[in-house]
Amino acid sequence: MKTVIIQPERCLGCLQCRLACAVEHSRAKELVAAIQEQVVPRARLRIYPGRQHLAFPNKCRHCEPAPCQQVCIAGAICRTPRGTVDIDPERCINCAMCAMACPFGVLTYASLYLAPEKAAVALKCDQCPDREAAGRLPACVEACKVGALTYGEWQETQEDKGRALARAFFTSLPASQETASSLPATIRVWRQLS
Repeated sequence: MKTVIIQPERCLGCLQCRLACAVEHSRAKELVAAIQEQVVPRARLRIYPGRQHLAFPNKCRHCEPAPCQQVCIAGAICRTPRGTVDIDPERCINCAMCAMACPFGVLTYASLYLAPEKAAVALKCDQCPDREAAGRLPACVEACKVGALTYGEWQETQEDKGRALARAFFTSLPASQETASSLPATIRVWRQLS
């Protein structure tokens, strides 16, 4: 399953992802109109301040199994065919069981135009299903200009990070001429290619 991948070491805390998320989850899906809506749209991800001008974007991980889904007494939380864990605002009873069960603290509560009769319902990242159906990136990923939020398969991203870390580690080691000359020619050529 593709997911929004967080790289906190790149986050500047500009909050553009939150703004894009709120606009995407508005009725109008346009900034000026969204601000004027009767039910003000809310972002589904949080940005926590860190040290040294860094920040940490926090969003739903769509866990397998999902603790929030397991404890939802109203049955409002379910896994979609896309693989995401979504909340049905019509069924949500605002009991906060899901928020207590979430190990990442990503659930919030606010009023929602999809359930206008309710004072608040549970909200969390749904990875922008309308945008995905149109072949677009989630709003937060598209808004992030520094690459702190990307969209893809997390296994591939972890492998890429591991390769980059290994490459950085081994290039930082001093190479002695003695070692380099004692290597077989095929290995020397192979190292030059990568």
